[in-house]
Amino acid sequence: MMPHNILPTFWKSKRVLISGHTGFKGGWLSLWLQSLGADVCGVSLAPPTKPSLFNEAKVSNGMRHEIVDIRNFEEVDYVFQSFHPEIVIHMAAQPLVRLSYQMPAETYATNVMGSVHILEASRRAKSVRAIVNVTTDKCYENREWVWGYREDEPMGGHDPYSSSKACSELISSAYRRSFLETEGIGMATARAGNVIGGGDWAQDRLIPDVLRSLEQKDAVEIRNPNAIRPWQHVLEPLSGYLMLAEKLYLNERNASGAWNFGPRDEDAKTVKWIAENLSSKWGAITASKVLTAEQPHEAHFLKLDISKAKQQLGWEPKWSLDSALDKTIDWQKAWRAGEDMRRKCLDQISEYNTEFPSIEH
Repeated sequence: MMPHNILPTFWKSKRVLISGHTGFKGGWLSLWLQSLGADVCGVSLAPPTKPSLFNEAKVSNGMRHEIVDIRNFEEVDYVFQSFHPEIVIHMAAQPLVRLSYQMPAETYATNVMGSVHILEASRRAKSVRAIVNVTTDKCYENREWVWGYREDEPMGGHDPYSSSKACSELISSAYRRSFLETEGIGMATARAGNVIGGGDWAQDRLIPDVLRSLEQKDAVEIRNPNAIRPWQHVLEPLSGYLMLAEKLYLNERNASGAWNFGPRDEDAKTVKWIAENLSSKWGAITASKVLTAEQPHEAHFLKLDISKAKQQLGWEPKWSLDSALDKTIDWQKAWRAGEDMRRKCLDQISEYNTEFPSIEH
């Protein structure tokens, strides 16, 4: 089995615009593209957390960095007109389910109209050949069943975040059929699971919450201990986005449309399992405390079917969930020790990119 390595032969000197480059996934993707020799421009708000991967890994050092609110079309369009991107990877979003209950209007403005602005600016630029719109596994109408969702399942979403991403999927489909296909622009959407890895300090995400508790020697607070999620290292879906963007750029048949980039079935684990195993790997025996106060609705069971990506792209997960947790802790302890975190990220990217996929059980 050959590894699905991302090679600089395609990416060198390609002009790539990333929205959301100051976020967790966007920061990792920006570093990966820099290492491949791409000419990278990022549009985003300031980093959402302090500390942040963007600052700790000095992500802006090798790229054009623009503070832009994607809710403002004129700001977005100005960067597109000046940078002339060939490939667009749209990741900017309000990404948190619980925050979307507190800020529904802002969530829709960013995730729905922000997507429209990115797509419209891509059309107007006249240089774009490929667009990947990153949405979420939560865009599906979740029936809480045991099967993984396939790309042609109905869109839905109980909460503002999930439904806003379903809207972004519908917008992408309409733009592709109404405009982009006839204008020679390849367009795809990408749906990933719950990403983990070093450099995520977001609030109300399990891994950052557990790591904060471990560092402070506090009990780990868990909202939904028995909820099952498709956990994966952040580099897993990013490799899928890069493979997809390359095929769109080369105008390969069947690259357009929707794609799932989730983990293997055995890596869909409960929240409680993650908290306990992360604590064990950290070297601590930490008590967990289940929050009993009424919480906003969140999905209890969610998995993705990745058959399409495996068969048509040759993509599949490389790192097991166990390995992903090890890499996350390795990164966090290196940061606590004051190491060069840009180098740490680039080393993990290189390690991931040259490995073979792990053997399925």
